Amino acid sequence: MKIYGFPLSPFVRKVLVAIHEKGLDAEVVPSNPGQPDEEFLAVSPLGKIPAFRDGDFSLADSTAIVTYLEAKYPEPALLPAAPEARGRAIWFEEVADTVLTPAGAPIVLNRFLRPRIFGTDGDEAAAQAAEEALGKPLGYLEGAVGDQWLDGAFSVGDIAVASVIRTLGYTGWKLDAAAYPRLAAWFGRVSARDAWQAAAAVEARIFKGLGI
Repeated sequence: MKIYGFPLSPFVRKVLVAIHEKGLDAEVVPSNPGQPDEEFLAVSPLGKIPAFRDGDFSLADSTAIVTYLEAKYPEPALLPAAPEARGRAIWFEEVADTVLTPAGAPIVLNRFLRPRIFGTDGDEAAAQAAEEALGKPLGYLEGAVGDQWLDGAFSVGDIAVASVIRTLGYTGWKLDAAAYPRLAAWFGRVSARDAWQAAAAVEARIFKGLGI
């Protein structure tokens, strides 16, 4: 298996963690959709990351890839069997992908990408405004998290939300444990999982290799 993308992306991380949760392994091929090479475009014609190859099969988009993995490698399940629980797992994934990620993007852009990757000044006012915007979805998640996981069993929803929080951590932003104690404890449980640790090790090696 190969994953094409950059592990700073929560979408790339989501797929990498899911693969490790299923006891599988994959090579991460650092890929920039802004400067795509032929290998990347062969698996992601529309330039989406992550892109993915499993033998002769290729696919792009993290939700599509996890759905494929779940069908081909069903154990351990990352999508619950019960209709209500499965719907909730996908809902939390959607919160991560379409609410948390866009809300936090100005923080990543202005406190990490611009100063550390592009060598330009970031817009701190935009980053601070984004921090305020994160308050609403984080407050919702604080009230939604269960005793162990977001909704019953560990699922793709947990992976997706935690992946966004880890990306934000690269900027110096931290989840406020005083404001969000249940969510902070939940993130600690996700971060302690073997699959998360394995994915984090891959991520660290790639960053080190790129001098970041």
